Amino acid sequence: MIFQPLPRSLYEPSADKVAQSLLGHYLLRNTPKGPAGGRIVETEAYLIGDPACHSYGGPSARNQSMFGPPGHAYVYLIYGIYYCFNTVCRPPGHAEAVLVRAIEPEFEVDWMQQQRKADTLKLLTNGPGRLCLALNINRKLDGVDLCDTKSPLFIAENPKRKKTLKELGPMVTTTRIGITKAAEHPLRFYLSASPFVSKR
Repeated sequence: MIFQPLPRSLYEPSADKVAQSLLGHYLLRNTPKGPAGGRIVETEAYLIGDPACHSYGGPSARNQSMFGPPGHAYVYLIYGIYYCFNTVCRPPGHAEAVLVRAIEPEFEVDWMQQQRKADTLKLLTNGPGRLCLALNINRKLDGVDLCDTKSPLFIAENPKRKKTLKELGPMVTTTRIGITKAAEHPLRFYLSASPFVSKR
């Protein structure tokens, strides 16, 4: 299968729009065996002025990639153990991001299972930390270009996205999870029929 990257223009709107636009497309990690990954089924948006957004306090060594350009990765460590993968949104200087919370493993699943042992396929990538382990995503990938298929990590167009949304939908809009600040905002989006959604 020949993958085409999503255009950079898709990442230029606000993160709440991008979070919905990414559902159904492919998150892929280049490996010696070929791209590994699958369809994105759960996302969360983090916005300017949002106390839960890492850019809220201004630029730092940790969040520098959030400030642009759009269509790049923002990868950070939580609890000193798990990495989380985000897509940078908005023009440079307007730091917003979309956290990818879950994907459906479809390509090079054996390779993914070698990176992260899981009792069932369902548990392989149904959470932001889990999918990063399965795709070997860490801080070394912070800032990589997601619009370049030669990057270690990229997001590709699903030419059958409409069919995917119909099969796995409807899309649910709800509150974000795993945070304490601004947790009441409806900025989490997921495809309700996917068994890989982290929490319903």
